[in-house]
Amino acid sequence: MSNQPQPDWNPRSEAVLDDQIAAYDRMRGRCPVAYSDYLHWSIFRHADVVRVLADHDTFSNVVSRHVSVPNGMDPPEHTAYRALVEPYFAPERVLAFEPECRSVAVELVTRLPWGGEVELMGEFAQDFALRIQCAFMGWPPDLREPLRRWTRRNRDATLTGDPAAAAAVALEFDGYVRSLLNVRRKIGGAAPDDLTTRLLGERIGDRRLTDEEIVSIVRNWTVGELGTIAASVGILVHYLAAYPDLQQRLREDVSRLPVAIDEILRLHAPLIANRRVVRRAVEIGGRRLEAGARISLIWASANRDETVFGDPDEFRLDRDPTLNLLYGAGIHLCPGAALARLELRVVMEELLAHTRGIVLVPGRPPVRAAYPASGFSSLPVWTYRCS
Repeated sequence: MSNQPQPDWNPRSEAVLDDQIAAYDRMRGRCPVAYSDYLHWSIFRHADVVRVLADHDTFSNVVSRHVSVPNGMDPPEHTAYRALVEPYFAPERVLAFEPECRSVAVELVTRLPWGGEVELMGEFAQDFALRIQCAFMGWPPDLREPLRRWTRRNRDATLTGDPAAAAAVALEFDGYVRSLLNVRRKIGGAAPDDLTTRLLGERIGDRRLTDEEIVSIVRNWTVGELGTIAASVGILVHYLAAYPDLQQRLREDVSRLPVAIDEILRLHAPLIANRRVVRRAVEIGGRRLEAGARISLIWASANRDETVFGDPDEFRLDRDPTLNLLYGAGIHLCPGAALARLELRVVMEELLAHTRGIVLVPGRPPVRAAYPASGFSSLPVWTYRCS
């Protein structure tokens, strides 16, 4: 007989996938720690998520048998790898990337129709995410389309939960990165001075990083960048199109953009969940979880918790930023948060500067993305470009 509890909900049901944010809001009130066959134990409340983030002795990040550097590690192992990764996102390096990021944003914005319909996700947001990731890593342009296809297959494999499909997708990505590393080794001193080349020279303790570790680091950066940046751009544009007064206010005063972006992405999370595993029996949210239990931290719910934010749909620019879990918290706070904030600020600055209006297309509602993605899989908008 199975020791697993009876499911409290079905995260792959039509009712949930039709509007994930609304479904998680309902679960937060009805069953804040809920079991399902697909996501195991889901944690919906802000306080419970913060508790998990702060207690890595009880809730481990080691959730996979594959190497995952550094987000799939716990201290003390995590500490050394995190120290290695953080300089790649140092303030001076992020600021140095702004001109190239802006150049990409301007090029894509100026391609938008003067006064016509555009499918924003496929024709803008995904292109932006692909191009800035390749630019930041020093990758050739001909890698963009393979990465686009790989992102779709990775999402599909996660949704189906098929281990064989997930392994095949991971192997495919490993091949891309190993090929880039081999090229740089072959040309030696003539290799470009980019992040990929620099990783080849990194050491952990008294040894160089293995290719497996480098591939893991790059995979984590890429999955986070391609999925969440594209989703974030779609969420931001949709919100401003739905609230034209706010769109115009930000167009007139872009200094408010950084705070506005974080608040909009609190309302509608670009990343749905992350995983943990329980090290020892624990009670949380009124439920007892045994050692070995797998849990999913539902960011898309925690950041809308009424006990912390009041009306979760109220847009405010005066919230305490330390309460926003957009980039996580604690020792696993996203190391690329500053880079993501710069990229989103720059692309939204250019969108607002080069348009006099962005509106939703009547009769063409956006199509919401399905788990594990967030945001929209299709977002038709009209863009009215400046003359």
